[in-house]
Amino acid sequence: MRVAVSCIFGLNGLLAAMWVAHIPVIGARTGVDHATLGLLLLAIGGSALVAMQLVGPLTDRIGSKWPTVVSAIGLSLAILLPGLATGTASLAVGLVAFGFCNGALDVSMNTQAVLCERAYKRPIMSSFHGYFSVGGLVGAGIVAVGLALDVPLMAVLGTFSALGLLSAVVLSRDLMPGRAGDEVGTPDRDKVSETVERRPWGRIAVLALVAFMLMLAEGVAYDWSALYIVENFSTSAAVGAVAFGAFSASMVIFRFSADAVSARFGPVAVVRGGAAVAVAGMALAICAPTAPLSIVGWAVFGLGIAGGVPQLFTAAGNVTTASSGQIISVVVGTGYVGMLAGPAVIGPLSHWFSLGSALWFAVAGLVVAIVFAPVVRPRNTGPRTTGPSRHLAEDRAKLEQ
Repeated sequence: MRVAVSCIFGLNGLLAAMWVAHIPVIGARTGVDHATLGLLLLAIGGSALVAMQLVGPLTDRIGSKWPTVVSAIGLSLAILLPGLATGTASLAVGLVAFGFCNGALDVSMNTQAVLCERAYKRPIMSSFHGYFSVGGLVGAGIVAVGLALDVPLMAVLGTFSALGLLSAVVLSRDLMPGRAGDEVGTPDRDKVSETVERRPWGRIAVLALVAFMLMLAEGVAYDWSALYIVENFSTSAAVGAVAFGAFSASMVIFRFSADAVSARFGPVAVVRGGAAVAVAGMALAICAPTAPLSIVGWAVFGLGIAGGVPQLFTAAGNVTTASSGQIISVVVGTGYVGMLAGPAVIGPLSHWFSLGSALWFAVAGLVVAIVFAPVVRPRNTGPRTTGPSRHLAEDRAKLEQ
C-alpha cells in the first residue's frame, strides 16, 4: 500500500515535469509569446482549483482510490495535448485539461496518503512528497537528455504517457479502497453527518492560511531563485540553474528526513522550525555578497521549506474523519493559490523596488507560518483513538504479507 501511494506521487512529479521542462519547446512550436503563456499558466491553476473542489467531496463519498486512478490515467493522457498543440487555442485546451487532471490527482493522492499514514500510525506524509520531488527531478533530467539528443517531442511524451497509463492500472490493485468516513467509530450515518456538520472552520481557515504562506514562499523560489542569481550577480544562466538545483535537491533531502523529525519532536516543530530555517536561508540568499554564498542560502531555504506542507496536509486530513477529502481540497487549493500568487506579486514589486527587496515579501509569509504553526498539532480524534476500520485492517494485513 505505501509503495503504491509513493509510486503515484512519483508518477505525478514525473508527468508534471514532462510539461514544465518542455515549456520553452512547446512555446516555440505554438508561437505563443510570454504574455500569452503567462495567461495560459493561470488557466492551469484555475482548472486545477476547480478540480480540487470537485474531487475533494467526491473522495468523501466513494473513497479516494478510483479518483486517484482515474486522475492518473487522465493526466497521463493530458500530457500529450500540449505536444499536439499547433496554436494558442489548442494549447489552451490542452493546458486546461492538464491542470484539471493534475488538481484532481493532487487531492485524491494526498487523501490516499492520509489514510496510509493513519494505518501506519506514525508520520510518513513527508516521504510521499519526497517521491513527488524525485519524480520531478527525474522527469526534468530525462527531458534534458532528450532535448540534447534531439529526440522528437511526441516520442518523449508518448513514452511517458504510456508509462503513466500502465502504472496507474498496475498500482490500482494496492491503493486504499475505503472512504475517510469509514473510519468513524460507528457505522451510523447520522453520526457521520453530525461529524461533518461540526467541522471546525476556524482551524481549517488557519490551516489554509499557513498553507498559502508556505506555498507562496516555495513558489517564489521556484520562479525567481535562478533569475535572482543571474541579475544580482551578473552571472550566466547556468549558474542561476545551480541555485534552483540546490534549492530543489535540499527539498528532496529533507522531505525524506522530516517524518523522523516529526515523530521525534512533533509536527509543530517541523513547521515552525522549518519556517525559521527558511527565513534564515532567504535572508542569506538576499544579503549574500557573492553568488556561491547566495546559492547556499537558497539551499538552506529549501531545507527549511520542505517539511511544512506535508504536515499541513496531514493535519487537514485529520480535522475530521468524515470529510477529509473536502478539507484537504480546501487547504491544498488555498496553498496552490499561494504558489501562483507569490511569484506573480514579486514581479510588480521588483519593478517598484529591487528584486532582492521584493523577495522579503516571501519572508513575511514565513513569519506568519511561524506564528500559526501550532495549528498542525494533532487532535485526539478519529482513528487514533477509535481503532482501525475494516479497510485499514485489510490493508495492514497486505503490508504484513
